[in-house]
Amino acid sequence: MDSKLTFSVPRWRLTRWLVGVGHDVPHDVRVALIGSLFGTLPIFAGGVLNTLIVSTLGMLRHPSPWFVGWLVLEILICGTRLVVLLRAHRAAAQGKPTPTDFYLVLALAWAFSVGYGVFMSMTSGDWVIATMACLSSAAMVGGICFRNFAAPRLVGVMIFLSLGPCCLAALFAGEPLILVTLLQIPFYLFSMTTASYRLNSMLVSTMRAERENSYQARHDELTGVSNRAGLLAVMAHRVSSHEHHAVFYLDLDGFKQVNDSRGHAAGDRLLRMVADRLKGLLKPEEVVARIGGDEFVVMTRSPDRKSSVHFGDSIIAAVSLPYDLGDGVPVAISGSVGIALIPEHGTATEEVLAAADAALYVAKSLGKGRCAVAVEKVDAGTRWALRSA
Repeated sequence: MDSKLTFSVPRWRLTRWLVGVGHDVPHDVRVALIGSLFGTLPIFAGGVLNTLIVSTLGMLRHPSPWFVGWLVLEILICGTRLVVLLRAHRAAAQGKPTPTDFYLVLALAWAFSVGYGVFMSMTSGDWVIATMACLSSAAMVGGICFRNFAAPRLVGVMIFLSLGPCCLAALFAGEPLILVTLLQIPFYLFSMTTASYRLNSMLVSTMRAERENSYQARHDELTGVSNRAGLLAVMAHRVSSHEHHAVFYLDLDGFKQVNDSRGHAAGDRLLRMVADRLKGLLKPEEVVARIGGDEFVVMTRSPDRKSSVHFGDSIIAAVSLPYDLGDGVPVAISGSVGIALIPEHGTATEEVLAAADAALYVAKSLGKGRCAVAVEKVDAGTRWALRSA
């Protein structure tokens, strides 16, 4: 399955219960688990082919309404599952909601159809078709466990529906030895469901670890905002979108004095407070990153130069408000901001950052608490013509 596809989480109470993995599992992990239920298409195709062949042979050996009904049921369910599966993949590729609830209900219907066939075959007195139906059902359980262990409850219910009828059929089969299935099937159901829960737990733990590692790799440990790697990843995506954005390169004026006079702990707290103030200025889709000791970069949507300059002034105003570092003595710092616009000042990440950095240099040369905007590129290097905002 394409890991970039996103499938909708279930909405119905029953289907939510079937795929439930615990309240403490993050939403993005839940979404990834749901996506795994739509994968492994070869296993799906093999299961469909297996049940269709066995139900066809059952109908040919016993052309009664019960066996004909089994074949018809298999064709309807398998055909519908295939259509829904293909539509779900198409919808996921287009970023649209997917029919996850219906897809899960069809999985239960398929397991019920297999169980129905097992019951009819075992009570028919034809031990050839009964053997084939039971082998088919047992083989299907392997596919159920391998394909659906992201949802252990779904696994348990599907096993119960497909193999459970063996126990009921044993009571009507007229063969005492078959009654051993009354012990075998419940034990098998318990062991396979337990194994699915353990595999699911391992999968969730792995996904949590990957999520945490990915977060740490893209975020600043001290402030919690993005780091340089996270910023570059977002910028690369935004630059390629050809939409208008503004990049604000902020350097704190007076931070070194605070850090030297009040200590590193106070300096760290000040940086965290600055990051919080910057986040408070942004919309959810906008980003702030700490890329150096006291250097931050903010990236926002910006329709024009005037609005960008206004936002740059807002950054300076927010940063310049007094800070309470916990000792009752307010601290005041300021900030200088260099502004680069996308695509006006570049269509490559490093190019835009270079423009904003050059603008910051001019802003600092003009005095504290100032903005400067890149005007035009002079050559293919890093020299820029700049002006004060």
